[in-house]
Amino acid sequence: MQPSDAVLETNTDFYVAFARGDHEAMERLWARGHDVTCIHPGWQALIGREAVMESWKAILASPPPVRCIGARVFVNGTNAHVICYEGLGDGMLVATNLFVLEDQGWQMIHHQAGPTRTVQDVTPRRDAPVH
Repeated sequence: MQPSDAVLETNTDFYVAFARGDHEAMERLWARGHDVTCIHPGWQALIGREAVMESWKAILASPPPVRCIGARVFVNGTNAHVICYEGLGDGMLVATNLFVLEDQGWQMIHHQAGPTRTVQDVTPRRDAPVH
């Protein structure tokens, strides 16, 4: 599997766990050997795995109907990032997800999402399947 495909697969797994409210799957996706951070819309920056996982535990207790749209991957050696949009009902956020290659595969080290006024053309893209 090409690195870009593997990163997109991990990114898809992130949004599936998010939409399903699957905290255990979310736990498995985040890096353990690297520092992790997260900025949810309207939240302060979260630093460290414990703070990030606690935030996901709270969010996933009642997950929003999120879907990934137009994922575009950029791989730089053992680091990668995905830029995409998050569809939330009638709303839309723009998101950046950062990944690092660890022994068990591509792991998330940062997620940030925020409001956007428009959605630009992001082709080529790969939309996450709806589950």
